[in-house]
Amino acid sequence: MNVLFLGTGAGIPAKARNVTSIALQLLEERKAIWLFDCGEATQHQILHTPIKPRKIEKIFITHLHGDHIYGLPGLISSRSFQGGEDLLTIYGPKGLEEFVRTSLSVSQSHLTYPIEFVEIGEGTVFEDHQFQVIAKKLDHGIESYGYRVIEKDLPGALLVHKLEKLAIKPGPIYQKIKDGQQVELEDGKILDGKDFLGPSQKGRIITILGDTRYIAASVELALDADLLIHEATFSETDEQLAHDYYHSTTKQAAMVAKQSNAKKLILTHISSRYQSEVDLAKLEKEAQAVFPLSYLAADFMKIEIPKN
Repeated sequence: MNVLFLGTGAGIPAKARNVTSIALQLLEERKAIWLFDCGEATQHQILHTPIKPRKIEKIFITHLHGDHIYGLPGLISSRSFQGGEDLLTIYGPKGLEEFVRTSLSVSQSHLTYPIEFVEIGEGTVFEDHQFQVIAKKLDHGIESYGYRVIEKDLPGALLVHKLEKLAIKPGPIYQKIKDGQQVELEDGKILDGKDFLGPSQKGRIITILGDTRYIAASVELALDADLLIHEATFSETDEQLAHDYYHSTTKQAAMVAKQSNAKKLILTHISSRYQSEVDLAKLEKEAQAVFPLSYLAADFMKIEIPKN
């Protein structure tokens, strides 16, 4: 499991930063990629990465400002030309489906795969046996959401040495035991698979927030997260500007990380007013003064999320 930043800028594309898009790569877990936001030219950014658009299974949109959605029609259309056949599900606020379907209709784009839209509100927006995704409203002037991605706890490792002591040879029976099933041996003895598994492995939590002022909902979404990705459009010295434009500062993002007991904070959605190395280093240090494990995102930065 890892996060790959496809765009880390705010508002408009800049030379060093494209507008917002984040890929959560779940290739081992489900052979798929989830995308969070899809700003203009996201598909161009993907060309510089190993990501295959046909592997994108879900797209989660935080809000409907252009720097978060203008890349959707192009990516969706191109996916058809790149072998996409599987269902693509897109989650986001009301109005997202109208935007996408109108764009595809006017451009007479024909897809080779089914597409589904899920209009979100607060609460669980997706859940299966592996993951749960929870959304909460933030404070951005326009309806904006943050997402909490929860990996469900994984079963413990198979205790092979215990099976070998019972002279049970490897084969299909091992998989049944690993799944926690009860199995019957040739001599009629019943084994409970749960007795041959190590401690369960705690799942990971990734929190990805849309644009927002500082708000308590951000802390709730990020509680004990292995990774918190928070917008930091402005420096702490521009706090009034951040408030006026419904954004956060580096310091405010760090406060959320500290209060939520997150393990690591990545700052993204950086205003183009900060371009020099000196300015960017200053932004990172502002956050680190509050929460030491704070890092400034850059386009194509990759963050591994180790198993707990």
